[in-house]
Amino acid sequence: MRHVFIINPRAGKRDQTARIYEMADRLRALHGLDCACMLTNRPGGATEMARRLAEGGETLRVYACGGDGTVSEVANGLAGFSNAAMTCIPAGTGNDFLKNFGTDLEKFHDAENLWDGPVFPLDLIDCNGRYCLTIACSGIDAQVAEGVHQYSNSPLLSGRGSYLASVAANFLLHDISYHWTVVIDGTATEGDFALVSTCNGRHYGGGSTPVPEARMDDGILHTILIRRISKLNFARLFSTYSSGNYRSVPQVARVVTAREVRIRSEGPEIVTCLDGECFRSREVVLRLADKRLNFFGPTGCDPNASAR
Repeated sequence: MRHVFIINPRAGKRDQTARIYEMADRLRALHGLDCACMLTNRPGGATEMARRLAEGGETLRVYACGGDGTVSEVANGLAGFSNAAMTCIPAGTGNDFLKNFGTDLEKFHDAENLWDGPVFPLDLIDCNGRYCLTIACSGIDAQVAEGVHQYSNSPLLSGRGSYLASVAANFLLHDISYHWTVVIDGTATEGDFALVSTCNGRHYGGGSTPVPEARMDDGILHTILIRRISKLNFARLFSTYSSGNYRSVPQVARVVTAREVRIRSEGPEIVTCLDGECFRSREVVLRLADKRLNFFGPTGCDPNASAR
């Protein structure tokens, strides 16, 4: 069995490449493991690396070393391969995926806790042919995320500053509702929506938990739909949405379970965000990819530890 560390040196606030190399060296010395380290330096690079490794047929344990984007890329490369399993060593800023594991998150920082951990399957969301681990959101929250990426290129804005700038621009300059047709397992509803978020996991956006009962291995996707709402009311209710208390606002929010969700727009393109990465399209097709990814973690860990 090979243990391969795919490292994103640009993730987070400081380069942790040296620390990861030291981990791999320690596993090799203490346990006689076949360890290798690979660096990814461009978008999509981790997906290509992981897929090439899995296609070789060798039994693999792959460690995604970076933030949520790196974890998502490795998952896209390994999904569907029975000979490969992945885990992650957090080196990003948000690390929302690992928040699903509750207090065990801290154990993922050290590969010593991971290398011989149990393997278990996780569901994924197939969104227009790309896999999503946690939450695929369309609407105002995705537009804010898209703006954060754009504003973060400015030397005048910090990470928090780019977020605030994106929120301000979207609320001041754009409508926050969109006329869509949303099809839930074949049943269509046409109307105006502020956002539609399909949840496999629970955490995104650095702290939001819109559907706290979502679980990563139950064969169900939970989708929250927020109807048209004024900007003022959206600002008032955002903390309610973010904390998962959607039941307290049934007049604007509802959650459904489904295996397929389609969102169609006859007007402006839909902005969708998958594990922090954004794209635009006229139609978004989200399907359950049941038990599509093999994952390993610390002994006793639970991907649903933070569910309620």
